[in-house]
Amino acid sequence: MPFSSNEDRDFPISKFESMLKTNDVYFFDADDFEDIIHHYLDLGKVALAKKAIKIGLEQHTTSTNLKLLQIEVLIFENRLDVAEQMLDELAALETSNEEIYIQRANIYSKKDNHSMAIVLLKEALAHANDNADIYSLIGMEYLFLDNYSEAKDFFIKCLAEDPEDYSALYNIIYCFDFLEDHDGAIAYLNTYLELNPYNEVGWHQMGKQFFHKKMFKEALAAFDFAIISDDTFIGAYLEKGKVLEKMERYNEAIENYELTLGLDDPTSFAYLRIGKCHEKLGHDNIAKQYYYKTVHEDPLLDKGWIAITDFYLKQYNYQKAKYYINKALNIDSENIAYWKRCAEINKQLHLYEEADISYQKTIELGNYELSTWTSWCDILVKIGEFESAVHVMLQALEFYPNEALLEYRIAGLYYTLSDSLKGRFHLKNALSDNYEAHTVMEELFPSIFSRKTVKNIITDFKKASI
Repeated sequence: MPFSSNEDRDFPISKFESMLKTNDVYFFDADDFEDIIHHYLDLGKVALAKKAIKIGLEQHTTSTNLKLLQIEVLIFENRLDVAEQMLDELAALETSNEEIYIQRANIYSKKDNHSMAIVLLKEALAHANDNADIYSLIGMEYLFLDNYSEAKDFFIKCLAEDPEDYSALYNIIYCFDFLEDHDGAIAYLNTYLELNPYNEVGWHQMGKQFFHKKMFKEALAAFDFAIISDDTFIGAYLEKGKVLEKMERYNEAIENYELTLGLDDPTSFAYLRIGKCHEKLGHDNIAKQYYYKTVHEDPLLDKGWIAITDFYLKQYNYQKAKYYINKALNIDSENIAYWKRCAEINKQLHLYEEADISYQKTIELGNYELSTWTSWCDILVKIGEFESAVHVMLQALEFYPNEALLEYRIAGLYYTLSDSLKGRFHLKNALSDNYEAHTVMEELFPSIFSRKTVKNIITDFKKASI
């Protein structure tokens, strides 16, 4: 039975798969083979694509397009030398085929020679009838070079040729964001939306730019236009909810988040934001219910576990807070804020050894706030690790030289370790930095502070400074 081009577009694929099962040999047009190969490549079924290429080239030995698809697969598999050799052979026969330039550019891109890839892609433009895809490829190469300005310009050219290419639109805004040119992004989107007034993605991106600039009324209007353009656009409702939260219009924010629950499967993000809004409204029990819905929907969303942790922290229920902060840390063990919470919880539960570990992890991850250093020191003092506490404070002093809160602690520690010489040195430094803060030493080292020699140093300093 002859194969008709008017038959269902899936027929070549089903016919090809039937051929593979039966080992029969069917004839396909070269165009059909191209469709079959693209189908498998889109699905990531490279092995089947390679079978189709092999059979296709056996039936159509001179097909340039099939050879180019073979080259594309070779490049994907990093068999670049073979691909280059095939391209050289094709280039000798066809000097004006833009796909040859594109694939050669792809090879240079794979070799991290993005500048040469751009040169070849620009040559491809001279031979192409449809430039949109090539503009996009050039834009991506400029992104690899961190040249966001040039990348932006080529994505703009791409979108001008294909106004429905949303990936190009997203890339344009990404470039503007990286360049921190939010005004430029708004100006561009205004131009784009004048030509495409009902483009929900454009309005959505416009709203996000206004949100970044804290222009909440304008952001709200933009998201409303996105919803008018597509009243099923979940992203616009979510972003509108975020704006309403910033404007402290929590009930309206909840309404928008709840709308998304009816449009598609519930998202953990919507549940979390609804919970946050209820908490702001003082509806603690409802907030808690939504936080639990959040982690039920997505057990790997650490922000959900943190929301529950913070909920119990507000209630001074440190035992439960400890359970949930550990859930969050199991998901994101590199989060400084989580370790700081963990340290505080352990301190409140008098689990000082665990608090010590938490503060140490916080510092190791790069949190050098003064309060972190001093809190860690105070924990070490509680567990009698005075030498470790000195080491911690001397480290902190490198970040905060002439800081009295550190110097008083170091003085107290040296006196505790029976090194009066160093204790006196750091006590005098502390008094010079901030005399009034000497109460810190009294709180942390009352027995040291009550010593006559220490009191005399403090009294003599005060007299000398009058």
